[in-house]
Amino acid sequence: MRRTTVHLAVYDTLADWETGHTTAHIARAGHDIRTVGPSTEPVCSIGGLRVQPDLALDALRPEDSALLILPGADLWDTGDDLAPFARKAREFLDAGVPVAAICGATAGLAREGLLDDRAHTSAVSFYLAATGYGGGARYVDTDAVTDGGLITAGPTEPVAFAREVLRLLGVYEGEVLDAWYGLFHDSDPAAYEVLAKAGAL
Repeated sequence: MRRTTVHLAVYDTLADWETGHTTAHIARAGHDIRTVGPSTEPVCSIGGLRVQPDLALDALRPEDSALLILPGADLWDTGDDLAPFARKAREFLDAGVPVAAICGATAGLAREGLLDDRAHTSAVSFYLAATGYGGGARYVDTDAVTDGGLITAGPTEPVAFAREVLRLLGVYEGEVLDAWYGLFHDSDPAAYEVLAKAGAL
């Protein structure tokens, strides 16, 4: 697997817990993680962590990225502050570069029309229905969904979200990916042997 850059969106009120498994394990696998903010001014997560973005959203180009990750945040549901990130997600998908959205970010993408023609999931179906989007028939009641270059998941599924990213980027696959999920989601002791044999611990 070649080393590539993955971009993680950061903004005020971002949900700290939702992308930790994802970024930690893809970074360990050799991917560079670059943070993207509304500007290069620091932002503060919902847990009070201060993050200094590596670059501003306006400077982000799909051709420089392997993936854009959009975490949830209170701001997704309190106004249009984060709408530029949903528009950037459209730019990425139109360019054939994947996007991964979890929790409130799925509502932002719904408002942008990006879930109308793709299978997707979120916290619950009526959360997305409240956006007035046209993709309700494509909603799947499951932990995480990948379709058309877009990964979606709800706020209680950070490990399933990470699993889909690991699969998409080719970090793990098959039995090793199943073992990774079994370890971090189910605390399955049998997963250790599989991961150790694959050099994935």
